[in-house]
Amino acid sequence: MYYTQALHRAVQQHPQRLATIFGERCHTYAEFGERVARLAAALQALGMASGDRIAMLSLNSDRYLEYLFAVPWGGGVLNPCNTRWSAAEILYSLDDSASSMLLVDDAFLPLAKAFIADASTLRQVIYCGEGDTPAGMHSYEALIADHAPMTDVARRGDDLLGVFYTGGTTGFPKGVMISHNGMGYSSLALHAELGPTLADGVYLHSAPMFHLADMAGGSMHWLCGNTHAVVPAFSAEAVIEVIERHRVTHTLLVPTMIQLLVDSPALQGRDLASLKSVVYGASPISEAVLDRAFGRLPGVEFMQAYGMTEMSPVVAVNPAWTHRPEHRASGKLRSAGRVGLCSQVCIVDAEGNEVPRGTIGEIVARGPNIMLGYWGKPEATADAIRDGWMQTGDGAYMDEDGFIFIVDRVKDMIVTGGENVYSVEVENVAVKHPAVQQCAVIGIPDERWGELVHACVVLKPGMTLELEALIDHCKQHIANYKCPRSMEVLDSLPISGAGKIIKNPLRDKFWAGRDRRVG
Repeated sequence: MYYTQALHRAVQQHPQRLATIFGERCHTYAEFGERVARLAAALQALGMASGDRIAMLSLNSDRYLEYLFAVPWGGGVLNPCNTRWSAAEILYSLDDSASSMLLVDDAFLPLAKAFIADASTLRQVIYCGEGDTPAGMHSYEALIADHAPMTDVARRGDDLLGVFYTGGTTGFPKGVMISHNGMGYSSLALHAELGPTLADGVYLHSAPMFHLADMAGGSMHWLCGNTHAVVPAFSAEAVIEVIERHRVTHTLLVPTMIQLLVDSPALQGRDLASLKSVVYGASPISEAVLDRAFGRLPGVEFMQAYGMTEMSPVVAVNPAWTHRPEHRASGKLRSAGRVGLCSQVCIVDAEGNEVPRGTIGEIVARGPNIMLGYWGKPEATADAIRDGWMQTGDGAYMDEDGFIFIVDRVKDMIVTGGENVYSVEVENVAVKHPAVQQCAVIGIPDERWGELVHACVVLKPGMTLELEALIDHCKQHIANYKCPRSMEVLDSLPISGAGKIIKNPLRDKFWAGRDRRVG
């Protein structure tokens, strides 16, 4: 498999069908394919060699979609930068991956100017915004206009497609290496679930494009030659406008987005009847939000995809029938679903032995969609992939029908508004505050965001600390969404016999009577 294969097929079979819609700018598949081939040639002319990492720091756009195809078309490797990270985190990902080029839009132009001086391997910066090209940068549109289309080099199979950075349990992000095969099989898994509804569709990109989830969600629509509508970033008003105007049929959201969408006053009187299905992930959805969604978006099917970046990203799928009111009594809605096409899942004990159905263990997964490893981190790779099985870190059980129910997060990951936050990463920053002696970070329930980052701190003798001061301190080192949103000051933290902080007692008072799981 190779990522650009779907584009070749669409250009061949649907050359005059609209490929992309972004604001007032539209391109047919014939036009989109030519632009991709021209951009690939331009990147090569600027020095992109086989396997070079090419980064992009941008809000969603049609040009972002062209980047995702042009880099592998010309033999490079993708490095989509997380737009919600701090400048220090983005710079780390550029240096760690040794990215040689950066594409940047207007929203992140000031950061890019700083990176030119600070990034150790960055040689070229391409401006893909809407204004005049700043000095020292290349014009995106001029590069396309000035270079003839090149033949696709067709990187494929286990060749590296991209390095996708995810939060690190050691306090540093890790670059997840995804192959062409990995993305291809993950796309087929989603396609198998939604196949009959996909024909002649319009897919809306409203989740951030640096996320592998949006890339995977869009991939199945490239396979069908469907139209891709794009909003720069999610807002309920923008999504409602584009769905109605362009007759969007499919999209991918996180539950927080679904809630904002169905509760928006802008939905009143709008025609969203074209919408057929919504795939969601990153966290569970409450039945209350789901009921409102069924009431305000009648006829829309909802389906959950559970996964992780390391699995390209699909592991399991919770089908649409589990979400319908008439099937809620089955209890399957609370699950993360059943293993997707092309993958295999087991629930195992500490020794790696599969446990009986209904018994809690750790989810491990394998298949052709598993990552190649962590960029530059062979020890972390060996710890994560054992005998071909990805250790997900999620504690769960499987019922007799093969549905997976997640009961805890072995890795203490917090999911807030669809974003993954690793508690250790936040703790490492919090304890650098001069007033903090110890800190344990946990996720606590929140109706809107799923979970909030909560800091349990022990202060140094004679010191005081307000939440606002801790947030201001953390913002200097990590992204805003990772910063604590609540805090409690304790005399001490619960410690195990091995000297490790035990977090369950800290969580229990917040999660009593609630399910806590990753979706």
